[in-house]
Amino acid sequence: MPTLRFKAIGETLNRKPVIIEEPGRRSEIFSSNVFNEGVMRQFLTKEAYENVIEAIRTGKKIDRNVADHISTGMKEWAISKGVTHYTHWFQPLTGATAEKHDSFFEPLGEGMAVEKFGGGSLVQQEPDASSFPNGGIRNTFEARGYTAWDPTSPAFIWGTTLCIPTIFVSYTGEALDNKTPLLRALQAVDQAATSVCKYFDKNVKKVNATLGWEQEYFLIDSALVASRPDITLTGRTLLGHSPAKGQQLDDHYFGSIPSRAIAFMRDLEIECMKLGIPVKTRHNEVAPNQFELAPIFEEANLAVDHNSLIMDVMKKVGERHHLAVLMHEKPFAGINGSGKHNNWSLATDTGVNLLSPGSTPMKNLQFLTFFINTIKAVYDYEELLRASIASASNDHRLGANEAPPAIISVFIGSQLTQVLDELEKVTDGKLSPQEKTDLKLNVVGKIPEILLDNTDRNRTSPFAFTGNKFEFRAVGSFANCAGAMTVLNSIVAKQLREFKKEVDKLVKDKKMKKDDAIFNVLREYIKKSKKIRFEGDGYGEAWEKEAVKRGLSNNKTTPEALKAQVSKKTIDLFKELEVMNKTEVEARHEIELEEYTMRIQIEGRVLGDIARNHVIPTAIKYQNILIKNVRGLKEIYGEDFARHAKEQLEIIESISAHIATINSQVNAMIEARKVANKMEDAEEKAFAYCNDVKSYFDEIRYHCDKLELLVDDELWPLTKYRELLFTK
Repeated sequence: MPTLRFKAIGETLNRKPVIIEEPGRRSEIFSSNVFNEGVMRQFLTKEAYENVIEAIRTGKKIDRNVADHISTGMKEWAISKGVTHYTHWFQPLTGATAEKHDSFFEPLGEGMAVEKFGGGSLVQQEPDASSFPNGGIRNTFEARGYTAWDPTSPAFIWGTTLCIPTIFVSYTGEALDNKTPLLRALQAVDQAATSVCKYFDKNVKKVNATLGWEQEYFLIDSALVASRPDITLTGRTLLGHSPAKGQQLDDHYFGSIPSRAIAFMRDLEIECMKLGIPVKTRHNEVAPNQFELAPIFEEANLAVDHNSLIMDVMKKVGERHHLAVLMHEKPFAGINGSGKHNNWSLATDTGVNLLSPGSTPMKNLQFLTFFINTIKAVYDYEELLRASIASASNDHRLGANEAPPAIISVFIGSQLTQVLDELEKVTDGKLSPQEKTDLKLNVVGKIPEILLDNTDRNRTSPFAFTGNKFEFRAVGSFANCAGAMTVLNSIVAKQLREFKKEVDKLVKDKKMKKDDAIFNVLREYIKKSKKIRFEGDGYGEAWEKEAVKRGLSNNKTTPEALKAQVSKKTIDLFKELEVMNKTEVEARHEIELEEYTMRIQIEGRVLGDIARNHVIPTAIKYQNILIKNVRGLKEIYGEDFARHAKEQLEIIESISAHIATINSQVNAMIEARKVANKMEDAEEKAFAYCNDVKSYFDEIRYHCDKLELLVDDELWPLTKYRELLFTK
């Protein structure tokens, strides 16, 4: 009898929740491990403090001499909290985070030493750039790369290490990370949105993009995960028959949180509080052992950093509780996968949410300006927005009747649709005083009133307006938010620039009043972007057909979707906004194609290994037991044995048929992989893996899962779905 599976189950059954000592009030420990403004006031000189604050608010560079004062204060604070090392914490193009720890310790000679951390070490470090994905920007023998301090995201302590958020660039200046383009995109949308805000409020000096992410994940006992090589190596199950009970009863969603899960969540929340991550919500999700946590909205750069950090923290906290945290978008077939809804908005330094309707017609005109421009941006760049959430893992989830489809559309609700329909009827040219009054009071002025009873939310929409923000629901749970946020903020920045040009031109050339010009431009945008708006069921075949008629893309696989990344339109967009140059765009395209290929390659190799080295030998072992049984029956019944061994013979034949199919399909998959591996073009290889290699996965899985139902449970080597999902 195989022991690993049953040993894992035995270990799991003996688990007890880890008791976590709760602190007093969460607010008392919030940001206790963050080098925030309060700490800076205490540990920095006045000059150093003011320099950091100015750098955060205006982007001004910090002088190296001042950096020495800052680093000294940061070191003293960190050491006072038991820290021994520091690291430049960055987000390379692997999608994960990276860090290299250096000690504060420095020998002076003659048996003496000192703790040292200078301004140079704070501002810049030089990790090896050649071993990170770079898309051809750097050769292997060109190893130099730089991390540079990002003062807009505060340093924090994790364990005994001071972590300093940084960007990561090559020796020649190209961005090798997710953070650098994001910061550039945020600067672009700030400048464009601030210019438009001046139409409504001259006091606005800065606009911040805000982000509130919702992180979904699975919690599975670590011993059970260790008994599954597919989860261990790929993050998901490549085979496994669905259990009799899955999520059909909807009894897990918002149900009572299991004791081990709640203990994990409490521990996680305490760590988050210390790190300044304002987690607010926790609950059971739809699938068994699936959960969600969500924070309060933050400035987008900080929110992205916090999400990247929390994914690391979740795994480490999970280890304390003997739980594996699965963030793959589809770790289990037949039940819901996980997403990471990105709730996005724009907020001014005067405290106004630009996507929140106001109490006056003028405030609502401002709301409609940003609302309609966002819809127009999504319409113009829907393929690029789809590319920003493309990955091998998210392909399993998009359009799987549990998540938004691969077709990008915008949901705004019936009442706001009615408002836009009314605006579309605005008279071309200058408005009469009566028309302007009617428009402002009867249409624009009623927005807050109608939003009190807004249309129901549409869970099938990938991009939905939800009251005071847009919710980009198609982002995958495993993804770094930076990719989607870089694209979204860039396309909105581009659109707002175009809007201001058109309004100013009407005011100047046609001598229109500002309000008339704004209404005229918005009306045209409503007409042009109408095709992207969809209020119905995004899961239905009817929508796929309708989307084709509207000219919307439906790129269902990552290789298809990623083509939009390197179109002339995309390259021109990023170049104009100075978010990325052509080299940086093409490098990311190359990296994402290679990552897709490698993930499918790994999954194919793991699936073939499990099928041949675990499933088939176990099936043969059970088949031999049946054959022995049939021989025994023949000894007893003689020639009449077939009547008494009918069921056994049928099972033996079924096992043989499944084994034969599995073996032939694995052979065919290997041959397809060999052909694909000889291709040198990254896009050609990705398409080959997508269309020729991955196509064997479902057939191999089907026959393996059939054998799981036939083979004696005590012989089956792999932990089953019912054990993975329902063992507490």
